[in-house]
Amino acid sequence: MTTLTSTIAESVATSPNKPVLVCTDLGKSYSEGGQSLTILEQVALTILPAERIAIVGASGSGKTTLLNLLGGLDKPSTGDVSILGQSLLSLDDQALSAMRNKTLGFVYQFHHLLPEFTALENVLMPLMIARKNKQQSIQIATELLASVGLSQRVTHRPSALSGGERQRVAIARALANNPACVLMDEPTGNLDRQASDSIERLMDDLAQQLNTAFVVVTHDQNVAARMDSIYRLEARRLERQA
Repeated sequence: MTTLTSTIAESVATSPNKPVLVCTDLGKSYSEGGQSLTILEQVALTILPAERIAIVGASGSGKTTLLNLLGGLDKPSTGDVSILGQSLLSLDDQALSAMRNKTLGFVYQFHHLLPEFTALENVLMPLMIARKNKQQSIQIATELLASVGLSQRVTHRPSALSGGERQRVAIARALANNPACVLMDEPTGNLDRQASDSIERLMDDLAQQLNTAFVVVTHDQNVAARMDSIYRLEARRLERQA
């Protein structure tokens, strides 16, 4: 895998000892049929730079809900989430969107690439939204695609890429603004074993090269086993596995 140049690596804004993500007493409830339905309660989690954690649990246990709360895509009923020391609850919608774009990356089971744009253009999107310099943005996007093994596919649209290649583009896009943390929801769920292994190795390498933390929701025990630690979500609580 190509090593990323200082153009990307120097933009890391994290300290090895400063948590990139902290949630405390996190809870989420919904009203349904006049009754309150509690999905999560008293969830606590601290993520350090370059740390890779897996979140596992049965379907319907609230894993995706938790990921949405960690990423500021949903608001908790109790508790708070902070990114690099900044409380997400303290931000208005505009500031929260800017915070997500700058500090977080998102990768889902389905890649959600824009079909009419090339791989390079898809990776450029977050950089353009952040109003980065165009030429530098092209350089960063090109290097990221090379880092995920797609230097020969930059001009291809998603329809011309395999499932594994599309997911690699999605990962490159998630890393475009060199986020402190990448949140991944079943990133290998639609991939075969060979493609999954490739994505797993890629996460290992990127954590080391960019100091990026990864929070991965997964049913894949192979993926979970490669992480630094595994947390299980069960009965609304998150517990670290021994």
